[in-house]
Amino acid sequence: MESLGQVLKQMKGPSFLKRSQAIFDELLSDPIVKELREEHPELDHDMLRTNLPRLYQYVNDRRNCGNCPGLAKCPNDFEGHFSKLETSVLNGQLELVERKAPCSLQIAQQNEDQIKKRIRSFYVDERALQEGYNEVEIMGKDRLRAPAVNQVFRYIRDVKEQGLTPQGLYLYGSFGTGKTFLMSYLLHELAIGGYTGVIVYMPEFVEDLKSMLQDNQKLKDTVEVMKNCDLLIFDDIGAENISPWVRDHVLGAILNFRMNRKPTFYTSNYDLGGLEKHLSFTSKDGEEMHKGQRLMDRISPFVDVVHLHGENQRRSRN
Repeated sequence: MESLGQVLKQMKGPSFLKRSQAIFDELLSDPIVKELREEHPELDHDMLRTNLPRLYQYVNDRRNCGNCPGLAKCPNDFEGHFSKLETSVLNGQLELVERKAPCSLQIAQQNEDQIKKRIRSFYVDERALQEGYNEVEIMGKDRLRAPAVNQVFRYIRDVKEQGLTPQGLYLYGSFGTGKTFLMSYLLHELAIGGYTGVIVYMPEFVEDLKSMLQDNQKLKDTVEVMKNCDLLIFDDIGAENISPWVRDHVLGAILNFRMNRKPTFYTSNYDLGGLEKHLSFTSKDGEEMHKGQRLMDRISPFVDVVHLHGENQRRSRN
């Protein structure tokens, strides 16, 4: 909608004054202005007339918001904001002050942006973090998943009420049962409460570590992020082709730092016994049971095990 200046800019002399007065009279009869005057009875006729441009902008913004087409198509001059009029006394004189206030959609978008800034992902499909979450849908997709879903919900609730503890979750189950999705939901919900989080897709992370051998600073920065974030999720652990160096010097260093400090979470197709066998064998050195056990000593005591039963959701979508 045109501003008052655009409406009047081509008018001069009597025609300008006449059109300006007509607009003012129309505004005075508008329910939006009547409501404003009820809230601020100190606003008299002369003050409103003096502040006609502000009044015009205020009414236009309120009308646009009343027929909101969505944030992306906001017709207001300042997208996602509306004009708000308030009175103020300056040097003993009453003044009408205009300021731009964010609408509810803008505030929600800003909050969501802040949540996303608290979450980092390494090699995880961004759709798992961005497609939105519906608790009823999460629970109702597959009744076999209900016990595991309830345990994840309970963990989230406990953290919101009591704060973080060093205890995380170990979520295991068959391929395609929604393990990554549930952990992403947990990350998102706790990020709303201000916690930072990192989710790492293990097979690709381990492969990329090979290139980081040539970039010590990148390796150091990556490990530091994983050490210090509030919530760390190793997604699909056990599916990677692990090497002694990754197991002992990267994973070992991260978990050694986090245990007794911050919670670490895991998704896997293996139970804890199967994961220990996986971590005990490398293509380079063969089976080293004590090395696998040593790493598991930094995992098992610091997780509650959650067995996720259910159907393959990916297959059911095809």
